[in-house]
Amino acid sequence: MAQASYMTEEGLAKLKKELEELTTVERPAISQQIAEARDKGDLSENAEYDAAKEAQGLLEMRIARMEDMVAKARIIDESKIDTSHVQILNKVKIKNIKNSQQVEYTLVSESEADIKSGKISVATPIAKGLLGKEVGDVVEIKVPSGVMSFEIIKISL
Repeated sequence: MAQASYMTEEGLAKLKKELEELTTVERPAISQQIAEARDKGDLSENAEYDAAKEAQGLLEMRIARMEDMVAKARIIDESKIDTSHVQILNKVKIKNIKNSQQVEYTLVSESEADIKSGKISVATPIAKGLLGKEVGDVVEIKVPSGVMSFEIIKISL
């Protein structure tokens, strides 16, 4: 069974819009580039043709990956999200025990992650370490630079 990817309605709509752009705009543009390069003659020495074919392959791979994500997508009912423990779509304020610095993250699906806006994927080490924990819990999370300790200060929507 394929693993479901949980996301918001907004995240799924954004993903579908990007997929449509790739299939209706990008795909025909690359096909046009291939046709133009083919018209220039000998394909064995045509770098333009090779580049266009490679771009087409990468685009098709990206489209297939996005179609798979859309197929596996499951919309999360935001009205049923609980804040008694950390779960996807929760906003979690944590404090680094070592330096007392506080940060706030919203846990989202991989396709919706955007660190600049404070959204981290549930697949990241920090999010994995926080899932299921409650306010006041101190968690030890293994990150690339070692092990860090965080205290959960607040869980909200």
